[in-house]
Amino acid sequence: MKLLRVGTAGSERPALLDAEGTLRDLSGIVPDIDGALLADDAALGRIRSAAEAGELPALDATGLRVGSPLARIGKVVCIGLNYHDHARETGAEPPAEPVIFFKAADTVVGPNDTVLVPRGSVKTDWEVELAVVIGRTARYLESHEEALAHVAGYAVAHDVSEREFQIERGGTWDKGKNCETFNPLGPWLVTADEVPDPQNLSLRLWVNGELKQDGTTAEQIFPVAEVVRYVSQFMTLYPGDVINTGTPAGVALGQPEPKPFLRAGDVVELEIEGLGRQRQQFKDA
Repeated sequence: MKLLRVGTAGSERPALLDAEGTLRDLSGIVPDIDGALLADDAALGRIRSAAEAGELPALDATGLRVGSPLARIGKVVCIGLNYHDHARETGAEPPAEPVIFFKAADTVVGPNDTVLVPRGSVKTDWEVELAVVIGRTARYLESHEEALAHVAGYAVAHDVSEREFQIERGGTWDKGKNCETFNPLGPWLVTADEVPDPQNLSLRLWVNGELKQDGTTAEQIFPVAEVVRYVSQFMTLYPGDVINTGTPAGVALGQPEPKPFLRAGDVVELEIEGLGRQRQQFKDA
């Protein structure tokens, strides 16, 4: 299933995109799309049955904003330097273990919402990423099979980053990762049954129409199953938590000087095979 949330910010309603591309209203069946829903097999079954029976009313998508496909996110766990080609382009050694950092849940916005270039920023960068959405409480998972059984679905994430804040201003990466609007998510939460192999997905990103990233999750140093298993050794993952699993080569940081960092007026578009497409215009904060 392709689950999403539509409407003005803060007032989104749950919806489903059916196989014919028609938007269907879920608000008569479930109150929202969040961790509680993803952990409720019965509620998910009701959605699936209603969709198959053609019982869901259609929504007019004209002019309708698409929000984040997930409400009330608990935490956003991010994995750094998780693609062989991205590590090479930045001159970094591939990590021996996954690099973990966090984004605050309030950085998450809709897939087509405006992204703000922070005040004083000169190195705002792009990163298309596969987001993993947790559907069952996960702690101390032992195997890759067990890890994948705890995944509710997948989505497109844009891990926008400010490299000067992240790398040159001291301390951890947090300052360059948690600026307002720095994690567009969606358009859809695609349930795990529609993604049989998360290591066989193409990822692409364009800036002002120019292709910048063209990669595949096959390049991940630590695959999705290992990322989920590994993270569960250090923290409990709850339904509705999100893991951003890293970005392939092609970011501005890896380009020759002068590096083409983002400015107000730039338009970024990104997509992952089967998971949908995003489009953001950048403006000054």
